[in-house]
Amino acid sequence: MSIKSTDNQYVAHTYKRFDIAVVKGSGALCWDDSGKEYIDMTSGIGVNSFGYSDPVWAEAVAAQAKLLQHTSNLYYTAPCAELAEILCTRTGMSRVFFGNSGAEANECAVKIARKYAAEHKGAEYFHIITLHKSFHGRTLTTLAATGQDSFHQLFTPLTEGFLYADAEDIGGMEKLIAENKVAGVLLETVQGEGGVNTMSADYLKAVGKLCADNDIIFMIDEVQTGNGRTGSLYSYQQFDLHPDVVTTAKGIAGGLPMGACLMSEKVADVLSYGDHGSTFGGNPVCAAAAISVINRMDDAFLAEVRKKGDYIRTKLTEAGFTVSGLGLMVGITTAKPVSEVIAACIENGVLCLSAKEKLRLLPPLNITWEQLEKAIGIIIDALHE
Repeated sequence: MSIKSTDNQYVAHTYKRFDIAVVKGSGALCWDDSGKEYIDMTSGIGVNSFGYSDPVWAEAVAAQAKLLQHTSNLYYTAPCAELAEILCTRTGMSRVFFGNSGAEANECAVKIARKYAAEHKGAEYFHIITLHKSFHGRTLTTLAATGQDSFHQLFTPLTEGFLYADAEDIGGMEKLIAENKVAGVLLETVQGEGGVNTMSADYLKAVGKLCADNDIIFMIDEVQTGNGRTGSLYSYQQFDLHPDVVTTAKGIAGGLPMGACLMSEKVADVLSYGDHGSTFGGNPVCAAAAISVINRMDDAFLAEVRKKGDYIRTKLTEAGFTVSGLGLMVGITTAKPVSEVIAACIENGVLCLSAKEKLRLLPPLNITWEQLEKAIGIIIDALHE
């Protein structure tokens, strides 16, 4: 049986896959089972920070796998401790909880906000405010946190206690806080799945001040925007924000499953023994992978990410298209159905994504200039066809 027929017979039909079976990759390039080459402008939906089979990443993973692949969180391991120190040093946060995904990181954040509020204001302070068009995960709690009705319809009842505000409407946020007992606010600086919608600096700062003034836990979801994607290690650092909790996943381990919930000094000791846990969280191999990724994201590398993002925006704007996002997280408003644009790109050897009605680009952060220029040319042609 072929890869596709075997998959269709035995794998749950939860994904509407493109008609491509990827068999190998190198950097921003991958090849299907027929030998066709593609420039991948998706990086596994923002996961493969350094593209496919990066040699530095692969060496770090292999070396750790040969030494120690897993213990449990009953014991200390060097990669977990080292990665936590790196993340706290680079962000100014105080502690980290490691899980396996963005949804798990956001679940942890919700638990922190609710426990803090219960201890400081009362158990009735449990509401979490998120934004319309947000996306925070696919567990029942993070589906409830997601501000899109389409994700709620099939799985009710969802976890209670979530309220939704309109982005850029600080008055609406103030009203929700005044009328409800709120534990936390969780938002994305750029809504990825919701359409690559970028929040303004003024709005983000106003939300942060509102949380500080009301002793509400301010949480930033950096699952897609984090780990260099927007041209800074974490996107909130571009807005001079001081969140209490930062969640991240996707690109942190360069292709292995890892999520992280970073805690400020204010909430560093909210979770105590037995309050939370994860069998695989902080796994030595995943942590070693993440160290190899994060340690290479220095100022020069991040400046190059911003430069590449600026190039994409300039070329697409000059071609007459509206562009949103930050860094190498790009949304493009199309004049025809986005599915048609993606199909044309695939036909001509470029892989792209959608986000609602927009074309979405999440290329590897180290994509070469030659590959980037070729891909953008093909994408512009597909947009105009």
